[in-house]
Amino acid sequence: MSLLGELTPQTTAAYLRTLPAIRERCSRVYDLATQGKLQFFDYHPEKEAEVAAFCLNIIERDYSSNPKNIQPHGRWRHLDAGLPRIEPLLAKWTSEQVDDKEKARRLIDLFLVSVLLDAGAGNLWKYTEPNTNKVFGRSEGLGVASVHMFRDGFFSGLKEQPYRVDAAGLTKVTAERTGAAMQVSETNPMTGLEGRASLLFNLSKALTSSPQFFGTEGRPGNLIDFLESQALPTSPPTVPLSALWTVLLDGLNPIWPSRLSLGGVSLGDVWPCPSLGQTAPGDPESDTILVPFHKLTQWLTYSLVEVLQKELGWQVEGLEDMTGLPEYRNGGLLVDLDVLTLKPNVLPTDPKSGLPTAPPSHPAIVEWRAMTVIELDRIANLIRSELGLTPAQLSLAQVLEAATWKGGREIAKIKRPETGGPPIEIESDGTVF
Repeated sequence: MSLLGELTPQTTAAYLRTLPAIRERCSRVYDLATQGKLQFFDYHPEKEAEVAAFCLNIIERDYSSNPKNIQPHGRWRHLDAGLPRIEPLLAKWTSEQVDDKEKARRLIDLFLVSVLLDAGAGNLWKYTEPNTNKVFGRSEGLGVASVHMFRDGFFSGLKEQPYRVDAAGLTKVTAERTGAAMQVSETNPMTGLEGRASLLFNLSKALTSSPQFFGTEGRPGNLIDFLESQALPTSPPTVPLSALWTVLLDGLNPIWPSRLSLGGVSLGDVWPCPSLGQTAPGDPESDTILVPFHKLTQWLTYSLVEVLQKELGWQVEGLEDMTGLPEYRNGGLLVDLDVLTLKPNVLPTDPKSGLPTAPPSHPAIVEWRAMTVIELDRIANLIRSELGLTPAQLSLAQVLEAATWKGGREIAKIKRPETGGPPIEIESDGTVF
């Protein structure tokens, strides 16, 4: 009998939407890799030390190996690309005597839409910041653009209150308006613009469909009221991570494009991995080959936890269930430093870049992402071992920020200086990665 009880499509779907399922299912893919049974990649564990050394050099360069200086991985970092933008906003709101909870609501509003806009924009798109003329691409560019859209009231349904996101404001979002705000043009093309705008429009429906989480006005920041109702009676309040996860996964479930469903439940960022068809049939859970990632939801969770901790002073319990983010920077680091190597001729080559290419649903991308989740744990442990630190002293969120995500970006720039793009091109629709 499975630990899940009697397996039905509904119970399996519920399990695949939990955080522990991510690491458990990805571990199955990793086990196949150790046996040389992946369909698309060969695994070279002896190269992990090289990745850890590359990351340690970055930590030493940028933080003098002092983990106290490392901020957690979250959208806050990207919104501050090149110069602080969030602190000046907080200072402005403080001068206007905005209370702490409202400041937290505004940050949650901003971070949530910014994360949803954060799917890959492609190699060509750039954002030129109006007041500084600084130029940003990819995730930082999307982040800086989202700050300016937020300041301008792009997401607000109340003209007199620009600093908010609500259902009324989001109903006005179109691909045309989004493209104009993000400076998209024929000479500055963005991958997945339609999908990106569609996510925001669908967000308006999701917010109004879950008033228990987002209030009657359909505002993301109202989730702090729900979380406060779920908090343990400690001082300061202790919020179970599972409560925030429920808000984000259940409350935002309607926004994702229809992909896989199981038992009538839309699974979100969950994909079949045919390699898992090789697992032993005696395992009662081996009937499915689905692997969950929930990357954008985890990215959002990391980002919002920082607001709860810094702005409200709350404790969050259960962060150990979070995984590393299976996206092209972390995954690219592993491919560029040969921990993972594509088997010959398993993917088509993009005629322009000469790089292998595939859509997010391709089994090769699913294998890559699953291996990335487990490898990030392993690389983090190697880094901690070298620095003599425990997970409590150097969290996975700090490793992502200071080492693997940054390392993936830096090695990409070294190997592909013209674009700085990943070693495998992903045909993004604006809703994944």
